[in-house]
Amino acid sequence: MTRQSLLVASLATILLSGCNQSPTPVATPGVAPPAAPVAATKPHTVTAPHGATREDEYYWLRDDTRKDPEMLAYLNAENAYADALLAPVANMRDKLFAEITGRIKQDDSSVPFQWMDYWYYTRYEQGKDYPVHARRKGSMDGAEEVLLDVNAMAEGKNFFQVANREISPDQQKLLYAEDAVGRRQFVLRVKDLATGEILADQVSGTSGNAVWANDNQSFFYIENDPVTLLTKRVKRHVLGTDATADTLVYEETDNTFYMGVYRTRSEQYVCIAVQSTVSGEARCTSADSPGEFRVLAPRERDFEYSADHLDGRWVIRTNWQAPNFRLMAADEQSIFDRSQWSDLVPHDPKVVISGHLQFKDFTVVSERSEGLERLRILPAKGEATYVQADEPAYSMGLSTNATAETDWLRYSYTSLATPPSTIELNVKTGERKVLKEEPVLGGYDKANYVVERLWAPARDGVTRIPVSLVYRSGLKKDGSAALFQYAYGSYGSSSDPAFSPTVVSLLDRGVVYAIAHIRGGQEMGRSWYEDGKLLKKINTFTDFVDVTRFLVSERYVAKDRVAAMGGSAGGLLMGAIANMAPQDYRVIVSQVPFVDVVTTMLDESIPLTTNEFDEWGNPKDPQYYDYMLSYSPYDQIKAQDYPAIFVGTGLWDSQVQYFEPAKYVARLRARKTGDAPLVFRTNMEAGHGGKSGRLQRYRETAEYQAFVLGQLGIQE
Repeated sequence: MTRQSLLVASLATILLSGCNQSPTPVATPGVAPPAAPVAATKPHTVTAPHGATREDEYYWLRDDTRKDPEMLAYLNAENAYADALLAPVANMRDKLFAEITGRIKQDDSSVPFQWMDYWYYTRYEQGKDYPVHARRKGSMDGAEEVLLDVNAMAEGKNFFQVANREISPDQQKLLYAEDAVGRRQFVLRVKDLATGEILADQVSGTSGNAVWANDNQSFFYIENDPVTLLTKRVKRHVLGTDATADTLVYEETDNTFYMGVYRTRSEQYVCIAVQSTVSGEARCTSADSPGEFRVLAPRERDFEYSADHLDGRWVIRTNWQAPNFRLMAADEQSIFDRSQWSDLVPHDPKVVISGHLQFKDFTVVSERSEGLERLRILPAKGEATYVQADEPAYSMGLSTNATAETDWLRYSYTSLATPPSTIELNVKTGERKVLKEEPVLGGYDKANYVVERLWAPARDGVTRIPVSLVYRSGLKKDGSAALFQYAYGSYGSSSDPAFSPTVVSLLDRGVVYAIAHIRGGQEMGRSWYEDGKLLKKINTFTDFVDVTRFLVSERYVAKDRVAAMGGSAGGLLMGAIANMAPQDYRVIVSQVPFVDVVTTMLDESIPLTTNEFDEWGNPKDPQYYDYMLSYSPYDQIKAQDYPAIFVGTGLWDSQVQYFEPAKYVARLRARKTGDAPLVFRTNMEAGHGGKSGRLQRYRETAEYQAFVLGQLGIQE
């Protein structure tokens, strides 16, 4: 897990008047705005090992127990202030929420897939927030067997999530992970599918990642460190025994690595995978007779690999002498000798390989070229082919392919205008079947929207930045429209141009929506990522600003009607551009933002810190300390006019602790000039991903979108 981005949201069908009004602050005529909360300042010095010091007057807002009365009083005061400040856009908020939920087919279900004797699927019921996971034996005409009704499980809880579900090899038991807090500390439970009984077995303090052994009586799982939440130990639990007696099979001593467990495609092996930013390692054991986990290839710095197995062959994705990765193959014995691995798909400096999936008679490769995803089909015999796309900017990826013995490939396809589709392709005959296109209610017609792919020049005069753009047909490119620009730009995570029903409300109000594929992601290959991390991190921020200025100069949008949004590490991006280029933005939305970079990266008790030294740098080194300090949003707040800003967080966030945005807002209130509104919303019952429940989370979306639209001069 990383500080992953939260995708932008909102929806609508009616093109409202007022879309070309000049921007005006949200206000109620004749009513004085309420006074903003003022956080107390308390002296506190943060000292780095090399002796550098910084004053952090709001450090006291950190409370790991989340029970300190003074801290909670401040958060509640900010929430009350947010309520008052947002009251003028309450009607807009409610209208947006109604539009969004009105476009969602509430009694919907996923495309069923077959695994062994059963067809598995997930369905939703009208008016309910949580899924029902079910299956039918033999065919979809069989009687429904409810595996989990998450609505019933979540009843009476403020937050609830089922994060992982694993059917035992004999199909008689269900292993699942649940979280009732939002902190991603999962409890593992087992349901007997023959009797419907929830077994007494219960394993707490886990990552949620767990897999069965082939004996149907034991499973392997990841145990978290209770303080740092790092994935530390792999244990084996035998049904009917107490979790305190679980067998330790592996412990990771290097705190820069994440860890997970998986079963190979062949179901012959259980494997433990560890991964840092620059290194990987896998060790596997027989799923039939688990014993010693044998390392496939020892870890080395700057050597990453992942491996899967089918029909006696291992296929390895690796960056060994291949910065953009390549696929290699090995048999049962040569897998342990890297010098014996052979190329299956050689390295290509223009194509980055992001994944693969093996079938009995072919292999599918997920890759990127010119910033766009594509799927390459490698048959056992014959020429490779590509799955075709019909739009200039799109997202394509592997769907659920539960069985390897088939000629049919399932994949997903979407774009900024095309709702997600599940498609089947017969790799031998070329026959193509659209199994489902996600319904979008309310008369949505993708023909009413235009998708473009643009290239914005970076300020270095050499780099070109991909931009995915969507707007409603008939847009006049006269420099008057409003812009909502989104990006992430960290961890090599690519922001693909996928459909979001929540964006439609913006489009139908004349707003142009753009995704800036900035450096720090991996859209353009590994070098794109390397140019936006460590001592090149500032490229991420300047790329975002350069995309904004390009869209203004090309007269897609107005200079004074620009909104920006990012979340998590994308919230770092928002904090940086607010400090560096406040004049370019009318309003900024910053969700669960990572904004206190230096303090967090100096504290190894905070979740994620040690895993991310190769992403941001280790501030114990003066070179990295000084560089990180130069862009850290919390440290670079100054006395200047800032745009309107909406900051959101969750009290139980385990990825970016609530106190980072709390401190950021407190200092920003104290130092900024001008009268642009600053809204801070803390969800007191949620973590990094916001509220649980598919409908309730849209209330948060509707709130910040209403704030944005008001700031852009778009009113009911």
